[in-house]
Order: sequence, then C-alpha cells, then structure tokens
Amino acid sequence: MEDLMEFINFIEFVEEPTPRRYLRDLENPLEFFSDLEFYKRYRFSKETVVDVLLDLISNIDYSTKRGLPIPPILQLLIALRFYASSNFQIVSGDIRGINQATVSRIIKRVSMSLASQFKHYINFPNTAEEWRLIQEQFYKMYKMPGIGGCIDCTHIKIQNPGGPDGEVFRNRKGYFSLNVQAICGPSMEFLDLVVRWPGSYHDSFIFNGSYAKKHFSENTHGVKLLGDGGYACKSYLFTPLRNPTTAPERKYNKAQIRTRNIIERTFGLWKRRFSCLRRSLANAPQTIVNIIITCALLHNMAQKYNTRDDDSHSEEEEEEEGEDRLTFPVEDIQNNIIADATRTAYILRHFN
Repeated sequence: MEDLMEFINFIEFVEEPTPRRYLRDLENPLEFFSDLEFYKRYRFSKETVVDVLLDLISNIDYSTKRGLPIPPILQLLIALRFYASSNFQIVSGDIRGINQATVSRIIKRVSMSLASQFKHYINFPNTAEEWRLIQEQFYKMYKMPGIGGCIDCTHIKIQNPGGPDGEVFRNRKGYFSLNVQAICGPSMEFLDLVVRWPGSYHDSFIFNGSYAKKHFSENTHGVKLLGDGGYACKSYLFTPLRNPTTAPERKYNKAQIRTRNIIERTFGLWKRRFSCLRRSLANAPQTIVNIIITCALLHNMAQKYNTRDDDSHSEEEEEEEGEDRLTFPVEDIQNNIIADATRTAYILRHFN
C-alpha cells in the first residue's frame, strides 16, 4: 500500500507543468577580461564600474513583460563599450548577442540617465577657496596668475539631420556637426559645457548666449578666463595680442598660448577616450546631445578615478584647434576700452 501511494505521488509530480527554461550564453565581462583588457574596452576599472558608475543608473527600469530583462550592469557595459569603441550599434549588439534595436534603446536609456546628473559632476566652484585652489594649480603649471579656466569650442560630427534647417549644421569645414563649448580646469576636467548649437555658429556667438558669460562677468573672485582669437577680449576673458611689440607683451602672449593649450589637450584626450565623438553620430538629436553630455561627465569621473595615463593629443585635433586661432570675429573690433585697459594692466603687473 505504501508503495502504491509513492507511485501515485510520483505520477502527480511528473504531470505538473515544467517551467520553461531560458538559456542565454552571456559571459560576464567582469570575470572574462583581465583588468587591463577590461580597462581598454570600457575606459574604467572594474571597481569603478561596479562601485561608482552602476549607482548612477539605479533609476533605470529594466523590467519587461516579454523575453528576459537585461540587468543594469550589462546595459551599462553595452553603453560604455559604444562610447569607447565607436562601433556601430549592430556590432555592439553582436558582441553581447543582442539585436541592434535593443542596443539603441539601451544607449538612449543609459545616456539619458547619466546626462540627467550633469550638474552634479560638471560645475563651477562655489566658494572663493575653491577658486583660489584652481588659480594656484594653473600658476604652478604655467606661471600665469589669476586664471580660473580655459575656454574653446570643438566640433562633434553628426550625420545630416535633414529637414529645412539641416544645412545650418554644416560647419566651415563642410561636414555636419554640433559646436560644443567647454571650459576646463587645470586637471583637464570640464567645468562647464554647452551642447546645443549647430556647427555653423561661431564660438563667440555661443559664448555670448551662455551661462558662463554671466557667471564670469558677475564673479567677485577676480578669476579670469583664457580664450583664443575667436573671442572678443573682455575684462574677465583674456585673448592673445594680435601684434605684440614689447617684451612684456611677447611674454604675455607666450604664457597665454601655453596656458590655453590645456583646453586643446582636453579635447584631444576626451575624443580619444570616447571614440564615438570622433565618428559621425547617427542617433536621434536629443540622444546625440545626451551622449555628448554623458561622455563629458564620464571624462570628469575618469580624471578623478583612473590612474592610467590616457593623455594624448592627436594630429587631427591640432589641425582643428590651430585654425581657430586665426579666426577673429567682427565683435573683436569693437572691444571696449575697459577690457583693453584691464588686459594691459595685467601685462604690466605680471610680465614687466
């Protein structure tokens, strides 16, 4: 009798529907790659990805009613691989066994989540003490006192957006782009970023409509910006002299160009670290903006957490940045007397 009951229970157990098993062969990059291989592919160490970056996308909802949800860590790694390698989305998807449409949604989702935290990682100092430390760092490296940042613009290539206003994105070199304004600090970190203007807009126009102009024109800490000849000289923004004639003026120009070079090196490092910025981005317009902002945010985090030396300045960047020095806006002809007098007094005080 006991044997019969055991047999009946066994039959009932067998007849219960077996849950369908899903098998997906996705190796774990955190375990599959060595530390160096992981860094080369994702631009961050494993510890930084897990302990720092993963928390920044904790608000992403990855639940789904169909298929298998992709966990946040894999979504983050897919996006980081895209930023770092500039691969097409279909290639990035093939690496993980995911179709292109899913990769596109992941990049959009992760970029939006990270870009929404822009102000927490890219901002100006809030106190006089913080500004003083930045000025001291600039002076130790370049012997130019009172400098709080260097400003310039760089073009990020995009595909033709089309439509009636598509041609406004074509820059002076003939390709479509966004003209991105940035201000960097002495550690090659971004202090401010403006990502909204098409490639045909001039650097000085972008600056005149930016928050940075209001911030520095109203600052009470005596902080100066350095810019190239594409900007008009201001009492808070020093540009190089066109025709230096005296020894102090030549010393000033040499120091100004040497100090300002850090923004060009920052652009070169930024685009080398995140190669997607060097390829024509073909995403939706708002996603492109979020990608650029995200890469700037990640650049600041890489400067803070990474210990490897990524500093590089490509020949392409040197050519692009070098041409801007020869471009003088019409507004520069109308420099006010106060700006010229402030720059002259600065030269006499520090370079005489």
